Amino acid sequence: MTSTPPLLPLLFLFISPSLSALTKLNVLSYGAKPDGSADSTKAFLAAWAQACASTTPASIYVPRGSFLLRNVKFQGQCSNRAISIRIDGTLVAPVDYRVIGNADSWVAFQDVDGVSIFGGKFDARGAGLWACKNSGNSCPGGATTLSFSKSKNIFVIGLTSINSQMFHIVINGCQNVKMQGVTVTASGNSPNTDGKDQNEAGVQNVTVKTATFIGTQNGVRIKSWARPSNGFARNIVFQHVTMKNVQNPIVIDQNYCPGNKNCPDQVSGVEVSDVTYQDIHGTSATQVAVNFDCSSKHPCSGIRLEGVTLTYKNDVAAASLVYNAKVVALPESVALLAHSARLEPGLAMSMI
Repeated sequence: MTSTPPLLPLLFLFISPSLSALTKLNVLSYGAKPDGSADSTKAFLAAWAQACASTTPASIYVPRGSFLLRNVKFQGQCSNRAISIRIDGTLVAPVDYRVIGNADSWVAFQDVDGVSIFGGKFDARGAGLWACKNSGNSCPGGATTLSFSKSKNIFVIGLTSINSQMFHIVINGCQNVKMQGVTVTASGNSPNTDGKDQNEAGVQNVTVKTATFIGTQNGVRIKSWARPSNGFARNIVFQHVTMKNVQNPIVIDQNYCPGNKNCPDQVSGVEVSDVTYQDIHGTSATQVAVNFDCSSKHPCSGIRLEGVTLTYKNDVAAASLVYNAKVVALPESVALLAHSARLEPGLAMSMI
């Protein structure tokens, strides 16, 4: 019997078919140090600059070891549309949370096309900032660990994010994003550490498969600001996701208003449609495991639950909150919606 080739090489060949012309770059060649204490930010940016300027497909390699990074933005537009980043090591944030805590993101990709990330562990060392926030002191807002904005054709495979200061992964204004084998984990006392976010407008064709979320405050979350902006989030699929003691495992929040400033009593202008949750199972740390809080101006449509079986304490079926959403649930997901804490008048929900 012929054995099946491993997944990653197949994907690598698919993304970068012209291996003979591949530009290979090792961050060690640019001065990166795998000791976890020397600042490797400039080295990573230098490797990215060469990869981005290459007119042929390029590969950036991060070997084993710990690499200290400050806030870093990998900026497009690049001269090629096939940059792969293979990470065998761990990226670590500075111990002092204030170094990255006032920026939107720790590691950011913007205006890129055809970027693939294979493997790697991202450790944002968020515990110091969580402690600051829990103490009631004045603290930085916190950085998202990994963000993609205004980008397309993104692949993320086998990545692990731990102890994010704020959100783990955010996708904003992107098209054609695929994530597989992603693991996100944080302590239960971590504030607002969303596992996977689609944020703001213009997000479409996003697929997340075989992901695991452990102890995060929000699992898979689609949110838009409570303000009359234009945009959309559509054709989004979450498949084969395991939740382990996650607060608010499934959330659509079109009334997101950070700090309740500058947006109370406004409604979101972002349309959310055609979102599928398939084979999402495990345990919720909150009684409400599914919260669809959609806009009264632009209700959510085409929301589909297939094999969503989440439990609360002692294997009790979790509950849901549904506002202004059209939901279709297959039989195995009916129990979850049957325990809805509140159904808005006029809610269109069918169970098949």
